[in-house]
Amino acid sequence: MGALRGVAATALGVARIRAAESARDDRLFDDPYAAAFVSAAAAPEPPAAPPRSDGSEVSAARYDAFYRGLSRHVVLRTRFFDDYLLAATGEHGIRQVVILATGLDTRAFRLAWPGGVRLFEIDLPDVLAFKHRVLAEQRARPRCARTALAADLRRDWPAPLRAAGFVPDEPTAWLIEGLLVYLSADEAARLLTTVGEQSAPGSRLAFPGAGDFRGSPMMAAGRAIPSMREISALWKGGLSEAAPAWLARHGWHAHTHPRATVAASYGRADWVPPHSHTASSGAFVVAVRGDGETGTEPADLR
Repeated sequence: MGALRGVAATALGVARIRAAESARDDRLFDDPYAAAFVSAAAAPEPPAAPPRSDGSEVSAARYDAFYRGLSRHVVLRTRFFDDYLLAATGEHGIRQVVILATGLDTRAFRLAWPGGVRLFEIDLPDVLAFKHRVLAEQRARPRCARTALAADLRRDWPAPLRAAGFVPDEPTAWLIEGLLVYLSADEAARLLTTVGEQSAPGSRLAFPGAGDFRGSPMMAAGRAIPSMREISALWKGGLSEAAPAWLARHGWHAHTHPRATVAASYGRADWVPPHSHTASSGAFVVAVRGDGETGTEPADLR
């Protein structure tokens, strides 16, 4: 099995973070397969703070702060989107779920899904091949009806999705967890537009936004670290405007959940200081597709 490269390789870093969180006594989630992905790929530990190319040293404190902040972000977003999907399929009754650029996500195998849920995962062939091999070795069994599709999200992915059994006329819970930062503004807008075209009224959509990407402190810090250059060179920033404004113009009713608020709700208030209730601290976006005829906003937008 060849090594994952480019954007696909970042899935291993996320798996390492999820494995570390799953080992905590006070873990926010349990991903029993994350460590197996890391082991199968022989993924190295994050390097120690290296010297800059000009010979100067990267501040150890700054270096550690970046990796600590990145890890905390991944942990919080994982739990938040777990809760989002369980609420969408539980109290909101949605039975169709699509995870775009799924990476090494194992929600199909680890979440307690209601009966009747159909979950579609879309990613590149090499990612899915590696993932399926490891999950087969672990004898993992999905807890819902799972369909994995190899497709490039920059091309015509709705056609194979529909061919696999996706029904556009039914409400869908969409998740785009770690992709938008790797897309240009035009690419991100096209992807979200396509999602909207496949979404019946009452569909839900979630992704990190509102300051996580373009011009964010986290991106600036990552670009300043030499060991991150291969990854940070892939960052394009996503949407060029605030996600709620874009979504509102395209038929969605959106709400942002500041990361500091989310951290506090999970008992990790110290992870995001109170003064971070700002756009630059980041947030998670959840949107609901309105009624195309009346534009009525759903009563429960969470």
